[in-house]
Amino acid sequence: MIAKDISNIKGLTKDEVVQSRQQYGTNIVEAKKDNKLLHTLKGLAKEPMVILLLAASSIYFLSGNTGDAVFLAISILLVTAISIYQENRSRAALSKLQSYTQPHCKVIRDDTVQQIQTKDLVIGDYLIVEEGSAVPADGRVVHSNDLSVNESVLTGESLPVYKNAAEEATVYQGTIVVSGMCVVVVSAIGNRTRLAQIGKTVDDIKTEKTPLEKQVSNFVKKMVITGLVVFIIVWILNFLNSRNIIDSLLKALTLAMSILPEEIPVAFTTFMALGAFRLMKMGIIVKGMKTVETLGSATVICTDKTGTITENRMTLAGVYALINNKSFAINALDEAAKQVVRNAMWASEPAPFDPMEKALHEVYASSFYTDERPFFKMVHEYPLGGQPPMMTHIFEDENGNRIIAVKGAPEAIINHASLSDEEATKIHIALADFASKGYRVLGVGTSAFNGNNFPAEQEAFPLKFSGLVAFYDPPKKNMRAVFDAFYKAGIKVKIITGDNTATTAAIAKETGFSGYDKTITGNELTTMNEMDLDNRIEGINIFARMYPEAKLKVINALKANQEIVAMTGDGVNDGPALKAAHIGIAMGSRGTEIAKQAASLILADDDLSKMVDAIAMGRKIYANLKKAIQYIISIHIPIILTVFIPLALGWVYPNIFSPVHIIFLELIMGPTCSIIYENEPAEKNTMLQKPRSFTTTFFNWNELVTSIIQGLMITAGVLLVYQYAVNSGLDENSTRTMVFVALISANIFQTFVNRSFFYSVWFTLRYKNALIPLITGATIVLTACMIYITPVAGLFKFSRLEAANLTISILGAFIFVMWYEIVKWVKRRKLIKN
Repeated sequence: MIAKDISNIKGLTKDEVVQSRQQYGTNIVEAKKDNKLLHTLKGLAKEPMVILLLAASSIYFLSGNTGDAVFLAISILLVTAISIYQENRSRAALSKLQSYTQPHCKVIRDDTVQQIQTKDLVIGDYLIVEEGSAVPADGRVVHSNDLSVNESVLTGESLPVYKNAAEEATVYQGTIVVSGMCVVVVSAIGNRTRLAQIGKTVDDIKTEKTPLEKQVSNFVKKMVITGLVVFIIVWILNFLNSRNIIDSLLKALTLAMSILPEEIPVAFTTFMALGAFRLMKMGIIVKGMKTVETLGSATVICTDKTGTITENRMTLAGVYALINNKSFAINALDEAAKQVVRNAMWASEPAPFDPMEKALHEVYASSFYTDERPFFKMVHEYPLGGQPPMMTHIFEDENGNRIIAVKGAPEAIINHASLSDEEATKIHIALADFASKGYRVLGVGTSAFNGNNFPAEQEAFPLKFSGLVAFYDPPKKNMRAVFDAFYKAGIKVKIITGDNTATTAAIAKETGFSGYDKTITGNELTTMNEMDLDNRIEGINIFARMYPEAKLKVINALKANQEIVAMTGDGVNDGPALKAAHIGIAMGSRGTEIAKQAASLILADDDLSKMVDAIAMGRKIYANLKKAIQYIISIHIPIILTVFIPLALGWVYPNIFSPVHIIFLELIMGPTCSIIYENEPAEKNTMLQKPRSFTTTFFNWNELVTSIIQGLMITAGVLLVYQYAVNSGLDENSTRTMVFVALISANIFQTFVNRSFFYSVWFTLRYKNALIPLITGATIVLTACMIYITPVAGLFKFSRLEAANLTISILGAFIFVMWYEIVKWVKRRKLIKN
């Protein structure tokens, strides 16, 4: 439906839209394109593991060992294919995510208002831009209502610029509508806009790595350097002993390959990208991997009231008229109360989109036989402003009759009206009564003014207090459960709202909000110095009558207290606080484009309970990534030591493994850590733990020691199997086979053990993860093929194992992995005692 004052605009037809798009293109800034496959291959060519595989394969070819050379060449193709698959999977997830974060805009087409993605704008479109929106294209203003635009993105000037249709003003892409609304005929899109011509494309912006990315990257770099140093030492030592450069080079390459943890960066990227994709399917749209990483650390949720805690469906619940000092229910209004409603309606927008203003228009229409609205036109408007805020509208009919109506925070109307002490006391009593019931209350006033030289500020009008209008916005039914979930997860909740203290406290009490009586107002907060605020901030739970600067001050104070802050918001005034918070949360349905741009996360259906799910997902992703990396460390240690110890100590079979064995183990570990663990469900105590400190190093000492001990125990088991085979008189191929089976078995058992560092394997077997039997089964089948299919066994230098030796290899792995179940049992016993 098109508002009456712009109903003469019909907009483009479907055919005209198609024709314009064919002629001028789409509203997309074309950036330089790169070949994603070539980019992936270039990245792989720099990977240390691929370089080592190429070197080993080349050496095998040169030495005439064609079978091993071909296997390693195939392995390179497999590693490449897996990497391309993983990268495409991650890229597809992020690409899908980007399509959900595309900004939208309103246009008039075919005589109706339609919402479209901004990229679908065409030249000639009639674009509607309202307060709080970013202008998505260049265009000429053909209709305006109290329009002011922030053009700092183009000019650097922070003060808003007032524009109107009479001057044929132009608005530009990227600028922000600070107040009012306008209809614009689009004149430039995509690369033709002024912003695109003078600005740089996003390709020139380098994304900074997150703290976790840096920690993971530094760890991998250290392991690469360690591998390089060990490679050189082992090569030199072997060459000095054997004087065979090729043989010593292959032995050194085998050890170097066993040291490199190339699965870690792959796992990190996969977990974060797929985590973002999973969140999106839950209606939680994250705009970057950093948000996924931060979610599990949130310690404070700062939420607004209207539309987040409440349903945002305002109904007019009561009216107070000062003239007779009476309050009325909405179904029993007298003439004085009806006049208060009439004045409040005139202080609203003619085509309302705010729920309170819609309610006022509805009650006015049902209360008066004669509808005056068609006969009056707005001639001047003072937008919502001041602290506390109020707004003023001036209407005139064709005979020059004038209506000046004001509404806003009751304190603002009381402060600027001429009232006696007795009248002020009566108003405050009525206000307290409404607020105690959880009503949102607005003050209403009127004024008179002759002439057209209106004052610059609305506060200059002589104001007559009319009465109060009280709205009830019921709390959402699930809010008590939502708050309980946050509290159980160790997350504090604070309400930051523009509403008054009493109303907010009443709604908070109704929803089971903890500490609803610990309040402060924006004005009180701004008088406090930073030190006092930092000291008191933790004890305050409701921040009422807040404005943008005060909200930002709260966020910064919480951050100064080492809190990880999540902040919800929907308006243009929430932008600074959303940007400042660690996790800015915009509302998908009612949020302005500015709020969505400033936020790092968007709740598609404005449901705060989704943040409980988001935090649970963030914690799950972090915990599963940690499990995966602990698994990688614990499995790499036995591989490294099984290669190194027989060589270093001069055991009877020093070269128990070659590069072909190592690469097979690597190909098993990659899918295990990045596919199985990523698909693991959250543990049942995930949301009962305190948030992790954001400054905590990913590899803390206790967890690293646990993984190292696990790895050393597996090493002990594998080397005991080695010694058993040698002492039983088995040849080199049989010994190698037993050691390899022990390592593969340890790999499988470790996968199960590391699914939880608290709950037992028997408990975690009930976790639903379809990939566990799939990957485990594939590993067992491939290992069996390598041992019992003669040509394959010959390639790997394996021998068929008798049932007894096979059992010993598996049993050795089982014992030296499953010992950690005793540690878990002790942990559970301690928890029960405490």
